[in-house]
Amino acid sequence: MAKKDLDPNYNDPNYEPVVNESGNLPFASVLANRMERRALMKGSVGAVLLGVMGGAGLSVAGEGHRGNGHPSNHSRAHLNSRLGFAAVGVSTLNQVVVPEGYSARAFVPWGTPLTGTLPEFFDDGSNSGADQEQQVGMHHDGVHFFPIDLKNGGNSSSEGLLVMNHEYINQNALHPAGATTFADGSRPDDEVRKEVAAHGVSVIHIRQDAVGNWSVVHGSAYNRRVTGGTEMDIRGPARGFGKLVTRFSPDATTTRGTLNNCAMGPTPWGTYLAAEENWHGYFANGDPVRPKEHVRHGVGSASRYDWEKAAGGADEYVRFNASASGASASDDYRNEPNTFGFMVEIDPFNPAARPQKRTALGRFGHEGVIFAPVEEGKPVVCYSGDDSRFEYIYKFVSAKPYHAATADGSLLDEGTLYVARFNDDGTGVWLPLSLDDDGFVAKMNAAVAAGRVGDIAFDAPFSSQADVLVNTRLAADIAGATPMDRPEWGAVDPASGKVYFTLTNNSRRSPDDTNAANPQGPNPNGHIIYWREQGNKHASSRFVWDIFVFAGESGTETVVDGKSVVTLDDSNLFNSPDGLWFDYNGRLWIQTDGSDAPPYQNNMMLAADPRTRDIRRFFVGPVGCEVTGVVTTPDCRTMFVNIQHPRGNWPDVNVDRPRDATVIVTRDDGGVIGG
Repeated sequence: MAKKDLDPNYNDPNYEPVVNESGNLPFASVLANRMERRALMKGSVGAVLLGVMGGAGLSVAGEGHRGNGHPSNHSRAHLNSRLGFAAVGVSTLNQVVVPEGYSARAFVPWGTPLTGTLPEFFDDGSNSGADQEQQVGMHHDGVHFFPIDLKNGGNSSSEGLLVMNHEYINQNALHPAGATTFADGSRPDDEVRKEVAAHGVSVIHIRQDAVGNWSVVHGSAYNRRVTGGTEMDIRGPARGFGKLVTRFSPDATTTRGTLNNCAMGPTPWGTYLAAEENWHGYFANGDPVRPKEHVRHGVGSASRYDWEKAAGGADEYVRFNASASGASASDDYRNEPNTFGFMVEIDPFNPAARPQKRTALGRFGHEGVIFAPVEEGKPVVCYSGDDSRFEYIYKFVSAKPYHAATADGSLLDEGTLYVARFNDDGTGVWLPLSLDDDGFVAKMNAAVAAGRVGDIAFDAPFSSQADVLVNTRLAADIAGATPMDRPEWGAVDPASGKVYFTLTNNSRRSPDDTNAANPQGPNPNGHIIYWREQGNKHASSRFVWDIFVFAGESGTETVVDGKSVVTLDDSNLFNSPDGLWFDYNGRLWIQTDGSDAPPYQNNMMLAADPRTRDIRRFFVGPVGCEVTGVVTTPDCRTMFVNIQHPRGNWPDVNVDRPRDATVIVTRDDGGVIGG
């Protein structure tokens, strides 16, 4: 992955460790009947890869995907397409490339003054930790635009709150000469403070002027930084649970900070959910025996940035040492990692409101969360992927119904968390992770009798629903979920209700452990899967699924029911799909985070028409970057795209330091983006 080229920390396999040793490969032989893996090689350009759907009920024929008498693939895909632009080619330029008739410019780069005294960004890296706490964070990721009048029922496209995650950091760019480590192994306090502050979330009040230029509204009360040190409340079933007790919070009701925030999710009631993804690497546990809550997530003996070694020994940094050093959990931070791995709710319209960790949505490597369209009087439904190799896709269904007049984040504190099993025949089932479900309890008791789940000792049942949720990955292992190829961003088609998920890649999957939903071993390029819930009801316990497109080189085909529905060519070849978003006009935007070698070159963003599978490259990022996070204003005339970990001196050729930034894309004629 491109991010692993950034500094030595990301070449460590423990950055995204394979920690699922459950042996959940229930469909290892499913390809024999319906799937021919790499059935036909077309010279050196790639494989024909087959979808598995047939009569299981995911109707695409009526949407022009296939059917007798239709023209084949590309000639059909361009008929009545929602896409109205000419595809751009691949690029190796250290700049953003967009189609003819479009313009792009960098906006709110890392270090932009935001709050307090509005400290100026110093291009030599000499800003202090206190400065960074008042500036836009580093490594922009998931992003959403909230119209400024949203709470009053409006949909302004000229003023709003741009809210974004900051996933991780580049220490070499953050400090004048990279990270400092003293002879005794400790680290300077202010460097650690600055690194913690560069993580988290930025809430940025922005406004468009009469000629279309966007700027930050300095002095706005909405401008806000949420960092790796911000105090937060723990909500849901794990609030008060003993395994979240720490020296900071002996009653297990609060914690500090959110880290490694990747994708996100806007809620139906106008708040922002930040996802905690690869948070495990921020902690060190040197104990000879680590608890299952650490082992199943990869918490090891060394931390990524050595924050626990801050020279001053401040409690806010000591907490990253998760070893058992005191007489009990209330005397140390052995449980600090258990307060991470959740979705964190932030109200961008209420700067005084503390962020809330919503534990009912489960604890794992959340890539993001996507809500199904809400219906008055019906449960709230949302989906989340666990971004690691051989992990799972989850769904939460609230216990209480949605009512627009009263809805708030408390709807996410009670409900049922499910994990997906993808069957070989194109059907699927949502498996409840609940002690109220007899089937799950029976499987749990069987695991206790066996004494192990994979390589993890399991000699006692979960003590409560809080215990299930703190050990979500282990519970999903027990339930029998399907291990996936790094499930990342999801998106729900506003027209059809189908749910789409990117499966980015999996270099560790072997040809012998494939399953129908993940048919390639290894899977270097990834694919996109989609499903329809039974009866078009998102709270249903069953679904039917298919593969939307396989990524790969020119010539890679996706075949459904014996017919090619997509053949990639120079206009749309791509690898490692990651970001995914449906715009307000039903276009599906696909972002990549993969190899920047030929033939793919720099990472990119493509647009797809889900009805026709017409896919075209719309945007290519600068050298070394990941293209991640996309949203438009409600009128779809301004697009915001995030660029993470660029190399060199992008976006300012006069500054010898890369700066993550948001890119504003507009049509020169003021029209709708992509139309």
